[in-house]
Amino acid sequence: MAKSAQLVLVFGSVAVLRQRRLTAAIRAEYSAAHIFGCSTAGEICGSHVLDDSLVVTAVQFDSTPIRSAQVKVGPAVASFEAGEQIARQLPLVVRDATTGVEDKLLHVLVMTDGLKVNGSAFVAGLMKHLPDGVSATGGMAGDGVRFGETLVYRDGVAETGAISALGLYGSRLKVGYGSLGGWDTFDTEWLITRSEANVLYELDGLPALALYKEFLGAGPAKGLPATGLLFPLSLRAEEDETPVVRTILAVDEAAQSITFAGDVPEGAYAQLMQANFSRLIDGATGAARICQQALPSSEPELALLISCVGRRLVLKERVDEEVRAVNNVLGGSATLAGFYSYGEISPFTPGARCELHNQTMTITTFSEREEPFKAA
Repeated sequence: MAKSAQLVLVFGSVAVLRQRRLTAAIRAEYSAAHIFGCSTAGEICGSHVLDDSLVVTAVQFDSTPIRSAQVKVGPAVASFEAGEQIARQLPLVVRDATTGVEDKLLHVLVMTDGLKVNGSAFVAGLMKHLPDGVSATGGMAGDGVRFGETLVYRDGVAETGAISALGLYGSRLKVGYGSLGGWDTFDTEWLITRSEANVLYELDGLPALALYKEFLGAGPAKGLPATGLLFPLSLRAEEDETPVVRTILAVDEAAQSITFAGDVPEGAYAQLMQANFSRLIDGATGAARICQQALPSSEPELALLISCVGRRLVLKERVDEEVRAVNNVLGGSATLAGFYSYGEISPFTPGARCELHNQTMTITTFSEREEPFKAA
């Protein structure tokens, strides 16, 4: 099994992924596989959530070719351009040199740096060049509540500023996905009057950070940006548009600004949100049911769970409950792996537009139509 695995999912803390002997051991064991993963704010292994661990999941497909793409963001490559480059690197069709069989691109899995990438801009660039019918899911790497640095596997090496993607091909593979939250909004709604990409400067013409702090109160305000994970922002641009949620990554006292994981466009309306424990569990359950509906004729063999660090802070020692809720819906047949993130990439439901989300449980399930592939 080890030698024939085509994909190895690797999730761990920054400190663990910095241990080269561990990553070298994974490469030595799975020399022919695509190694794909990132640093986390908690690792998901089965029905449990771990800290400062290394979770490795080896996957053997029966009939699903895989291709990889990588890019680094920086002064020469912004997030939108990075998304474009990833999409262009992945071939739309792959051909088996032995049989001559051609397989079309079906799904793209992506992992991005959690601090240096504007997630919504990246997704926009990615989806601009992917053909209709090709879905994408994934997440933004984490670093607990430290917000120091995040790591993504690029060319088999965990590094900062990286984006990695896998293209999955073929007609036998079935992919399900769903993303739901479970947060309550406060009644107060503000107009975003000044912003630039993912940096928010003014709400209703007032300094954003000062207004945010005033709303939170002195206690939570002292712990920013970490405490901001408990009070994300819900955004809507149109009256009938499904709101998206944005999580705080950083604050700037001098500029009185707040940096979020994705864009906060001028003209959109913003509301603060707070957690409801029962609704968070219901959100995880709902996301699993959406995946289940996408694969009505077969049970998934593998489920990739990406949940937000803010949810974990709310759930605390009961965080395993949302993972168990997913497992219960999927019937216990799927191998569960994943991590707590700084952002989740997925459509809300199959057929919807792919977007960056925050504070959601996002699930991607996989099944091959005939003989199921094996995951260990």
